[in-house]
Amino acid sequence: MKKIILIIFVVAIVILGFFGIRFYNKYAGNNVEKDGFVLIPHNAKPQQIFDSIAPLIKNKDYFTSVAEDKKLAENYKAGRYELKSGMNNREIVNMILAGNQTPNSFRIKDFDDVYQMIGRVSKKTEMDSAKFANELDKIAINKGYKNAEDLKKYFFNNTYDFFWTVTPKEFFEKFDNEYKAFWTAEKIEKEKQSGLSREQIYALASIVYKESGGKPDEQKTIAGLYLNRYKKGMKLQSDPTVIYAVNKANNFTQKIKRVYYRHLKEPSPYNTYANVGIPPGPICIVDKNSLNAVLDAENNNYIFMCADPERFGYHKFTHSDVEHAKNAKAYQDWLNKKDIK
Repeated sequence: MKKIILIIFVVAIVILGFFGIRFYNKYAGNNVEKDGFVLIPHNAKPQQIFDSIAPLIKNKDYFTSVAEDKKLAENYKAGRYELKSGMNNREIVNMILAGNQTPNSFRIKDFDDVYQMIGRVSKKTEMDSAKFANELDKIAINKGYKNAEDLKKYFFNNTYDFFWTVTPKEFFEKFDNEYKAFWTAEKIEKEKQSGLSREQIYALASIVYKESGGKPDEQKTIAGLYLNRYKKGMKLQSDPTVIYAVNKANNFTQKIKRVYYRHLKEPSPYNTYANVGIPPGPICIVDKNSLNAVLDAENNNYIFMCADPERFGYHKFTHSDVEHAKNAKAYQDWLNKKDIK
């Protein structure tokens, strides 16, 4: 009798253990095969959700069972979700039900054109680039502008975090708020003292950014130089504006490494070799450093600048045309020696 009871007891323990392990693995055990991201769009079909998760998990049946118990297909939140080793099925399902997305890093660099930026940004969003651009065009029109390109001054060159599901409205609101935060009462006062319009400040800041390669070291010096030329009624003669003018005329499909005399004739209001004054708008998306450099420009007497072949990325400054001619020749010789065309 005792032997029978013992056998029953052992069998019961084995059965309980079997179902206990199954229960644990189903609800509390690690079910992530490999770390990765899952993209779940709006209006996703149930099978689409499961198919996107399946490559990252160990036991698909356990996950499907928990997902069905919690009605994931009916209540999911669209988004980009990160699955990490150690996560169990309940954690995965609850994360998607709660909409706890993992943000993506977006690098807004010195894009020449807002539509270039949209093309890059939209690759990390649920929305395609054409629709994203169309929505930003509408935002621009509502603000009294022609199209999204006129919103260039609102964007700052930097790295930002956004969700995969970010809408153009949410995207722009972040920059609109940054724009408003940047233009404090102190900066608005400096703007008035500069004698420049805000559009001119942004245009000049974009030249400063391009000429400096984005490095802040020389930006205030460069800003002071161009303000000197502007106040004297001289042409700014900035190579980046010529490159921009040529690229704009060719839908930004050309890559110019060296400016030649033929480029200087490009008929564009942005070409500062062909026109006196500051261009009608920025030639790229700027950063805050270059804007501050224009608002706090160095008080100097420089009129000329030339790339310094001995210090790559830096320049030689002077007020002497004779000295500038020597600097320019040294740089041209360096370009020829390096066979840069």
